Amino acid sequence: MKLVRIETFCTEKVGIVRATAEDGATGWGQVSPYNADISAAVLHRQVAKHSIGKDISSLANVKDLTETIFEREHKFPGSYMCRAVCGLETALLDIAGKREQKPVCELLGGSPRSLRVYASSMRRDISPKDEAKRFLQLQNEFGFDAFKFRIGKECGRDQDEWPGRTEEIIPAMRNALKDATLLADANSCYSPPRAIEVGRILEDNGIAHYEEPCPYWRPEWTKKTADALSVDVAGGEQDNNLALWRYLTEARAMDIAQPDVCYVGGMFRAMQVGEMAKRAQMPLTPHAANLSMVTIFTMHLLCASPNAGPYLEFSIEDESYYPWQYGIYDPMPFARDGKVAVSDSPGWGVSVRKEWLHRAQYQKSE
Repeated sequence: MKLVRIETFCTEKVGIVRATAEDGATGWGQVSPYNADISAAVLHRQVAKHSIGKDISSLANVKDLTETIFEREHKFPGSYMCRAVCGLETALLDIAGKREQKPVCELLGGSPRSLRVYASSMRRDISPKDEAKRFLQLQNEFGFDAFKFRIGKECGRDQDEWPGRTEEIIPAMRNALKDATLLADANSCYSPPRAIEVGRILEDNGIAHYEEPCPYWRPEWTKKTADALSVDVAGGEQDNNLALWRYLTEARAMDIAQPDVCYVGGMFRAMQVGEMAKRAQMPLTPHAANLSMVTIFTMHLLCASPNAGPYLEFSIEDESYYPWQYGIYDPMPFARDGKVAVSDSPGWGVSVRKEWLHRAQYQKSE
C-alpha cells in the first residue's frame, strides 16, 4: 500500500496534515504548532519527495520511511525538519490505526486508559493571588489535583517577570493548594547559582517538579542544578537531536525526560527518547503545552510507554489567551475528576472540523 498524496491546511500557529494511501484511506496528523506554515513548506519541499509512492503498509515501513527522510535530508537535521516529519508520521499512524481498527497507542504496544493530568498554566502576566484563585476554581470545577505554575522570566538571564514574583508565587501556591501536587516551570531562566537558590525555595515548599531551570542549550548547567537539589529537575522539551538525548539520559542531566512529540519529530522518535530515559530510570512526562493535536499524540504516547510519568500536561488557557488551540478537531479532551480518557476509537480517535479546514491555507503534494 503506497502513499499517494500529502495535503496541508495551515494557519500561522497550526498545521494539519492529511495523508492519502492508494486505496483511498486517509489519516490526520499535525506538524508542530507555531510557525506551522513554515513547517508545512518544509514538508512539501523536503519531506514529500522522499515519501510519495513509498510503501506504508506496516508500522515497520512507516518507521523506516521517517528514518530514511532524515538520512536523505542529513544536511538539515534541525527543528523544522523534525516539525515537518511529525506531520507526515502522525498522519500515517492514523491511517494504520484505522486500517487495523485499533487506537494508535495499541498499535505501539499499549492500551487506552484514563490519565491523570496536571493543569498547566502558561501565564506570567498574572499575580500570585490571581493565579491561586484561578487554580482553586479549576480544582473545584474539574477535580485537578496537580498544577504547574510559572516562575522566573522566559530565557530571563536570572531576572524575574517582575521583582519578587518568584519568591511570592511559590509559597502562595502551596498555601492555597495544600494537598495538591505542584510543579514549577522556569523556561530557561537561570544560571546554576540562581537556579539552585530558587530550587531550595521549591524544596522548602514541597514542589515536586522543577522544569527547565537553566537555558536548555546549556545541559551542563541543568545537570549541575539537578545534582545539587532533591527536587526533581525536568527538561528536554526543546531537544530534537537523538544524540543529545543520549547524552542527557546517560549523564542524568535531569531527573524527568520531557520530549515534545511534535518538536522531536513524531511518535517513533519520542518513543526512542522514552527508551533512553527508561534505561536511565527516568520517567517520561512529555511536553504538551497546548490543546492542538499534540495533546492527543501525547495521550497515546503515555499509554504506550512503560516508563510513563504520573500525569499528562493539560493546558488550562481559554480562548481569550490561546484562541488558536480551539475549534480544530473533535472530540476535544475533557478533564473529569482530574483525568482525561484516551479514546479506544481507531487511529487518533478524532476528526478535523471542516470549518477549520476551510479557513486554512491549502497545499498539496502527490
